[in-house]
Amino acid sequence: MAQATSRADHAEISLPEGLLIAGLITALYTPVLAQLVVQWYQDPDYSHGFLVPLFVGFLLYQRRHELQQVPLEPISTGFPLMLAAIGLLLAGTLGAELFVTRVSFLLMVAGVLLFLAGWKMLRALAFLLAFLALMIPLPALIYNQVTFPLQLLASRLSSDCLDFIGIPVLREGNVLVLPNYSLEVVEACSGIRSLMSLIALAVAYGCFVEHRRWARILLVVLMIPIAVASNSLRVVGAGMITYFWGPHLAEGFFHLFQGWLIFISAVACMLLVQWVLSQVAPFRRKVSV
Repeated sequence: MAQATSRADHAEISLPEGLLIAGLITALYTPVLAQLVVQWYQDPDYSHGFLVPLFVGFLLYQRRHELQQVPLEPISTGFPLMLAAIGLLLAGTLGAELFVTRVSFLLMVAGVLLFLAGWKMLRALAFLLAFLALMIPLPALIYNQVTFPLQLLASRLSSDCLDFIGIPVLREGNVLVLPNYSLEVVEACSGIRSLMSLIALAVAYGCFVEHRRWARILLVVLMIPIAVASNSLRVVGAGMITYFWGPHLAEGFFHLFQGWLIFISAVACMLLVQWVLSQVAPFRRKVSV
């Protein structure tokens, strides 16, 4: 009779070993995560980063019973992935590249999931792991490549709108020259700040209310023109106030209030888009008879 074989290829990890691995990873990435939190606090473009891990934690708690049903099949494939994450961490630290060190943290989490729980658990948590990437600021090279074209686009749209309503304006790059003042469309007015937050919000909102993958993707993609259009309207509003009542009224409290008002309007547009998608092609659940 052939002797029954057990899952020899699946390494069983004890609780003390798991705690030791978690402790080592925490100690390894504490400086990286601490710098990330500081950037969330100091950089308004990524202040939504505080909410990303909270949302992931909420979904983990909400899906806890479902995750308990996923079979644990630890595999050694996760160990090379963990070594690769450590290599990225060293390379990013030596090269003073924060983006690489932060990406290595996500790679480490994926490697640990594979090593301790297996492919099925990694697939079950793939969306949450991908969502965590939204808390990582873009590298400066990509950020600058995205921001400047958005500045020019927002400037052109704002100039066309002001000219349409009868306000004389001359556009020079990202500067709008009015008869009594010159407005510069800076990075904050390009739409990149609200774009990063709106994308994270759209992904989270779509996760709760939308069951169709294509609709979720479309909702996120549409955040790009919504962010650009809303910030162009912000510049138009500042130009109108500057032209009719003077530049002093377009600064300070009004500038801050206008920013919040535009962001709320963009969120309202997001809700409207999702409602339109639900009406155009409503999701139909299978009903058992």
